[in-house]
Amino acid sequence: QVHLVESGGGTVQAGGSLKLTCAASGLTLSRDTMAWFRPAPGTEREFVGAIWRGGINTYYADSVKGRFTISRDSAKRTMYLQMNGLKPEDTAVYYCAADQRLILSSMSTASQYDYWGQGTQVTVSS
Repeated sequence: QVHLVESGGGTVQAGGSLKLTCAASGLTLSRDTMAWFRPAPGTEREFVGAIWRGGINTYYADSVKGRFTISRDSAKRTMYLQMNGLKPEDTAVYYCAADQRLILSSMSTASQYDYWGQGTQVTVSS
């Protein structure tokens, strides 16, 4: 059985940093693509970024590119989201997602992911 558990959320001032963690069980990270999503107006969950199976290639939404970095530790079965230069508009619940059968063109589509965590709240004050 697959479980994803996010942690690391909190409240920071604009310009600050947070590092989110997604602990995975029941997955072989080398075979799974893992991603971060957050709710956004007009969409249920907005793509933030992903690390492709194999753990080498990462992809980011334009809104976070250059500020957020995704990494993972396969031995610990953990994915990370380092968020720097946070802005008030980054305030959201951040969800971790994983899928083994994803194709590249579907990477940013929330409905294509089979497994989800419960989310962790990030609040950025101005």
